[in-house]
Formats: sequence, structure tokens, C-alpha cells
Amino acid sequence: MAAHPHEHPHSHPHSHAHPLPADPVTTAGDDREYAWYAGDHHIHTTFSRDAMYSVDDQVRRGHECGLDWMVITDHGGPDHAKQSVALQTPLIADARRRHDVLVFQGMEWNIPGAEHATFIAPEHEGTPDLLQRFERMFDGDVLAARQNPGGPELIRDSVEGGSVAEQLGLDALAWLVEELRTGAVGEALVLSNHPMRTGRVSPSKVRGWRDAAPGVFVGWEGAPGHQAAALPAPLGRGRGRGQYDESPGRWSFPGYDLDQYRTWGGFDAATARMGGLWDSLLAEGLPWWITANSDNHFDIGDTVRVGNLSHEHYRRHGSRGEPVETGVVQHGYVDFAPGFYSRTCVGSTTRDYRSVMAALRSGRVFVVHGGLVRAVEGRVRTGPGPGVTFGARTSVVRGGDVEVELRVDPATEANGGGEVPRSARWDVIVGTVTGRVADVDRDLFEAPGTRVVESFEVPAHATGPQVFRTVLRGVADPIYVRFRGSDGRHADADGHPRVDRIGDSDPWDDLWCYTNPVFVDVV
Repeated sequence: MAAHPHEHPHSHPHSHAHPLPADPVTTAGDDREYAWYAGDHHIHTTFSRDAMYSVDDQVRRGHECGLDWMVITDHGGPDHAKQSVALQTPLIADARRRHDVLVFQGMEWNIPGAEHATFIAPEHEGTPDLLQRFERMFDGDVLAARQNPGGPELIRDSVEGGSVAEQLGLDALAWLVEELRTGAVGEALVLSNHPMRTGRVSPSKVRGWRDAAPGVFVGWEGAPGHQAAALPAPLGRGRGRGQYDESPGRWSFPGYDLDQYRTWGGFDAATARMGGLWDSLLAEGLPWWITANSDNHFDIGDTVRVGNLSHEHYRRHGSRGEPVETGVVQHGYVDFAPGFYSRTCVGSTTRDYRSVMAALRSGRVFVVHGGLVRAVEGRVRTGPGPGVTFGARTSVVRGGDVEVELRVDPATEANGGGEVPRSARWDVIVGTVTGRVADVDRDLFEAPGTRVVESFEVPAHATGPQVFRTVLRGVADPIYVRFRGSDGRHADADGHPRVDRIGDSDPWDDLWCYTNPVFVDVV
């Protein structure tokens, strides 16, 4: 298990990809030795209407912060759709040559009737065309600005909510799946960004997206960016972590309580609430994965400002221009540089574009804040052999035992908060897989059977790699197993994250690590 190896990036030949797997493949064991490559799939540049760093700036900064891969995801919209993809493409190609890091070209899709999503496509000559066509046809902001036969009601719905908007999102995914099946690029990934921020991402929408594009729409940000937003003024904005401080609106799902709109230990409530929406999806046996990223626009404490603030400049030039150095700290910025605080770590035997995408699609991922660990790897075994790790599926004879192992490579260097972090507790979380819900229950967002079956306290004096093991005896029903670790400083009495306080949640003082699950079938 390696944390941050460095190899020269390379891509597969430009050819059709193999069909995308919709579900994890059941296997008895996987003896591959994975390296864990750190990345960030949500990063903005001057080609976004509200960001200020150049493509090269972001790639350089991400590489300096230890990233192995990153995705440039500028906001979709009518002005961006006119020319920004074409203008950005040669700059991304140049950044790939200048820096030893994989740089994906993507975009942030305004999902009609919902929130935003990352659109990732591989390094391929056809990727810019695919991105531009998708944006022009299906971006919610583009649709809202376009005159169409449906009139104002359709325009409003396409941005905010309602059945028309929801169907437009599903139509977009259907188009994308068919384009990938027949087109040159061959594969893409979609991940929902900051899903619970406004409450517009209902449980039924998530299920609809996943079912419309299995193997393409594969998960969401388990933890949003903007993690410095809760730091008090004047340096910060005194808001919620991730800028999660909104209240229910007209198009919000009515079943959510106010705590669903807040982060819990810096993680989205849909992921962090035990037995919540994420667990309800996993309890259906659905491969639905989590990530974490910076959503970088403006670094907290930076002394530069946006090059040109006028809308007319962005409309005409497709970018904000070069940032301006002021020599004075600009107050109110809310982000950490890519890789400085949040990381999505994918397990792969090689570092190249298709392999990173394959790991994301397979859920072979752990996410971590503040450098809490260098790497973690879980192993679930139902017999002799190496077992399987995150995102995989295995099986056990009914009534048999399941061995669970977690290997932790602890932090050895100080993080951006000025200390060497240490994990204090690791939880083994198990839920029962009960199967797909009926159509009338597609807004279900609870899995009350989810539970912590074992907790491991890390001794304060512990150094070097740590291994924790437990055995689940007499497994009678299909289950999933996932892991969670923390520094323990703000967990409640049962080890769960607390709801973050608006304007008073220091991100360096409350660090967590989550993994994707392993599914265990019963035969």
C-alpha cells in the first residue's frame, strides 16, 4: 500500500472503451497491490464567471500540494458555452506538458432542476467536442437563457425544479449514455456536487440519475469544497463549512430537516448521517460512491483578486483574465488550494487517465481531510486469500464468517494547520442490503439498520502502520461494510460527527476519513 507514488502519466490509445460496468463484479479475491493516487475533481479557473486562477496556476498548485490527478471543471452557462471550452483546451494541453500530474478536462454541469455535477471525460481528442455539445444542449443555465417553445414556465423549471426540469436531466443522461456507446470518447463520469446544499437533490432524483446512467453517474461529493467558509471574519466569511448554511426553498425536498442543509464534521449530511441517504442507497445494493475536493475559486488569505469583474468582459472573452496581485490579503475568500486540505484517493496499479477513471467508477476510493492519514486500505475476506477492497463485491455462504481488516498508513508530516494529525478512532460500519425499493418508496432516505459493529481506539503513542481486524460471525443476510476514521476532537459520545456550527467550525480541528463500501452477498 503506497500513498503518493510518482510515475510519468500516460494515456491509453484513442480507441473505444470497453462497456461500462453498471455494478461491482463479484469476486473471491483481488491480490493486486494498489497505490493510492490523490486527486481533486472540482476545480475552477478564470474560465468560470466567479474564479480567478489560470489553468496553469491551478495545475501547478495542485501538483505542489501532492496531487497525482485533477479535473478542471469550469461552470457551464450561456457565456461559457460560446467559446470557453475551445479557448481552454490548448491551455490544458500545455499544462499537461509542463507538470507531472494528470489533468482531465471537464466541466461543472448545472443539472436541470437540481444542483451541480462534475462531468469528467478522459484525455482524448474528442473530449472538447463532447463537453461543448453536452453543455449547449443540456446545461440548465443554457436552457434557461434560450428562447424555446415552452415559454417562461419551461425556462424557470429547467433551472429550479419541477417535473419538466427533472425529465430534462434524465434526457441529458440518456443522450450521454448513447453518445458514449457510439462516439469516439467511449467513457465519461458524472458526480453530483455539494448535493445537500440547497435541498433540491431529492432521494428519488439520485435514484433516477443512477438508474439512467449506471457506470456513468456514479456518486457524489461526500464532502464539499469551500471548507474554510466557516472561519470567522475578517479572514473568512463566518458561514457554514462548504457554504452549507441555506434553508429550504421552493424546490427543496420537503422531507429534509434543517440539519440536512449543514455539514457534519465537514461532510455532507447525506453521507455523514448514520443510516441516512447514502446508507439507504447502499442498502439497495447500489454502487454509489463518495468523493471530496476543493471546489477551488479563491484561496483564503490570498493577496490576488479577479482580473476583470465585469460581466461584459467575461461574455466577450470567455474568461476573467489574469489575476491581479495586490500585496494585500483579500478578505472573504473561502477555499483551500487543490490538494491542500481535501483529497480523493483512488486505488490503482498504474497512474493514467483511464485507470483513474476506472478506479472512480469502481468505487476504489477513500476520502480524507487535512492529511489525517497518508493512506488506508480495507480488506474483506470470506475465505482464504487476499479478499477485496473498497467498491468491490464478494460472497459468503449463509451463516459463514466475514473477516474485516483495515490497514492505516498514518500521517508523518505537518498539515496546513501546522500540526501532524493523528487518527484517534476507526469505525467498522455495517448495513443490511435489503434490495431495491418500490417505486412508491423512491424518496426513502433512511436505513435504520446501519450500525457501528466495531470501533478501534488508536493509542496516543502509536507510530508506524496500523492494522485493525474484526470478524463478522454468522452472516445470514447480504451486507455492506464501510470504514470511518477521525481525530476524535469533535465527535459525539458515540464517535459520530456533530453538526457544524455556522461561523464557528475550524476545519483543521475536526478531521475525518471515509471509505467506500465493500458489498458481501450471501449464497
